[in-house]
Amino acid sequence: MKVVETNVKNMYWIEKGDKKILATKNMTPGITYYKESLFKTKVGELREWIPYKSKLAAVVLKGLDIGFMNDARRILYLGVSTGTTVSHISDIIEDRGVIYGVEIAPRVMLEFIGRVISHRENIIPLFFDARIPGEYRDIVDYPVDLVYCDVAQPDQTRIAILNSKAFLKEEGIVLYAIKARSIDATKEPKVIYREEAKKMEIEGFEILDVLDLEPYERDHAMIYARYKG
Repeated sequence: MKVVETNVKNMYWIEKGDKKILATKNMTPGITYYKESLFKTKVGELREWIPYKSKLAAVVLKGLDIGFMNDARRILYLGVSTGTTVSHISDIIEDRGVIYGVEIAPRVMLEFIGRVISHRENIIPLFFDARIPGEYRDIVDYPVDLVYCDVAQPDQTRIAILNSKAFLKEEGIVLYAIKARSIDATKEPKVIYREEAKKMEIEGFEILDVLDLEPYERDHAMIYARYKG
């Protein structure tokens, strides 16, 4: 087994024969969050970051350079669900920053708190509706460096835009996971990706890339954008 550093702090490739595994350095050795594999290595315990379970891992395997994570100190995460992806972001930023995790579903939030928050101090759970960012404006220490949006709702683009305008710094980064079928089940996903990216452009975002998440996620894409203000 060979461990290869990346340009992202605490993110590694594990090479085992002809297999290449994405991983992050575990802040909580011995604890897993979604039955991911753990590896004891010379750099510490690494957690497998599974692209079929995490859209952010999927875009890394699709070629997106997430080196901007090294400079992120405040992150707003919309739609944390039970905490799979946010646990890996937590590994990356360690104690250098904080993640504000927004989730509206009560059962999911309780699972998120029990599974992830109880073990990690750099994530603040926010039980709010991401459509109404004013409700948590007094809690989030803004401007934030990054907005990550993974909300499967018909108005998901509007949610990403509203929160970015409320909290994101100028030139800050947006990662927005589009679920095409939640927006319009009758259109081709690629058409929806273009239309939603255009909406963001009109609102002052520079679209840096749009990555289709196949084969890891069907009918999903990730918009990588910069907020121009």
